[in-house]
Amino acid sequence: MPMRAAIYARFSTEHQRDASIADQQRVCRDLATREGWEVVESYEDRAISGATSLRPGYQALLAAARLGQFDVVVAEALDRLSRDQEDVAALFKRLRFAGIHIFTRAEGEISELHVGLKGTMNALFLKDLALKTHRGLRGRVEAGKSAGGLSFRYRAMRALDAKGELIRGDRCIEPGEAAIVRRIFAMFTDGTSPMAIAQALNAESIAGPGGRPWLDTTIRGHAARGTGILRNQLYVGRLVWNRVRFIKDPATGKRVSRVNPAEAWVSEAVPDLRIIDDALWQRAQTRLDAIRTASGADTRERPKFWQHRRSQHLLTGKVFCGCCGGAFAAIGQDYLCGSACKIDPMRRGIGVQN
Repeated sequence: MPMRAAIYARFSTEHQRDASIADQQRVCRDLATREGWEVVESYEDRAISGATSLRPGYQALLAAARLGQFDVVVAEALDRLSRDQEDVAALFKRLRFAGIHIFTRAEGEISELHVGLKGTMNALFLKDLALKTHRGLRGRVEAGKSAGGLSFRYRAMRALDAKGELIRGDRCIEPGEAAIVRRIFAMFTDGTSPMAIAQALNAESIAGPGGRPWLDTTIRGHAARGTGILRNQLYVGRLVWNRVRFIKDPATGKRVSRVNPAEAWVSEAVPDLRIIDDALWQRAQTRLDAIRTASGADTRERPKFWQHRRSQHLLTGKVFCGCCGGAFAAIGQDYLCGSACKIDPMRRGIGVQN
């Protein structure tokens, strides 16, 4: 009976061709045919980085491996399965425990040596790629072009260079819509709160950034990150970049942002994108600073509620009441019940003993 093989294929970004998946699958099927294996399943992930394990196709592969649905995993190269050193080692351990082998067209059968060497090489590749990408983005900013993202009331310009290639990174003000930004600044400096401004804009059906409704946080933003309409320096003709960096949380695999020190921020003058004059901008910043000082947000003694949350447990967020659908809550020393049942005394009977 031939060994059962599962193929895994992946490409990283939306700029790559979908045909890349088909190309990888073809060479993997050729390898399986030469080895006499029967391909029983194929898994794929499109436009997802190999630096994370939170990929639907990859997770489906792991789930099928736990059920013993195949005997060997075939990929074009080890970095198609993962570029993260820890994830590669974990995958190898899980598959080896299940009695499943890994074969790639580039390296052959994967062993502990491949995991150590290739895992290290892939990790170094990712670090080198990040440094080169950062360098390239900084060059774009210093040339007065956007390094990504689109601020409210600006749009991307579409133009071709002398070679007929698309010029990227140029922005322009949306015709006739800069008045909304000026209105927000004027209302705020006249004493209107961010909440009241958001309510007024929503009442007039004026779409916020990304077409979403306005919130007070959309208006005032985050002081340390320099976000929000009232803190966006692009409105006074200054393009600011490198305010935050992203790192991967090893517990969840998700990227989280961290604020860079102010001296690491890169600022470039872009006078063509100015919407607000300096006087109006300064009045807005003065009021923002006064509100923050009055709130005591910068005092050391201010309680930090996120440091007093209850600890997460194995079943936190996973156990719900079959009657009311709410999460379980304590109703005594030894009993739990649904959160809605806790409010409604008529439902108390469904409580379960802890």
